[in-house]
Amino acid sequence: MHADVHLTLHHLRAAELRREAAGPHRPRRQLRIRTNLRTRLGWSLVELGLRLVNRPVARTRTHLA
Repeated sequence: MHADVHLTLHHLRAAELRREAAGPHRPRRQLRIRTNLRTRLGWSLVELGLRLVNRPVARTRTHLA
């Protein structure tokens, strides 16, 4: 995982834990926005992985002298 993505996810999770520790009252709308962001990020990473796996391998020609 790229370092920037890892750091962003860490910050999101830390903020989530702080909110949970502060109290049980959390607006549902914010929860949905965060969940949607995580879902979109997750599927984007899956798509990127599939593109990397399905990328054609460049064949190099070896010359025997």
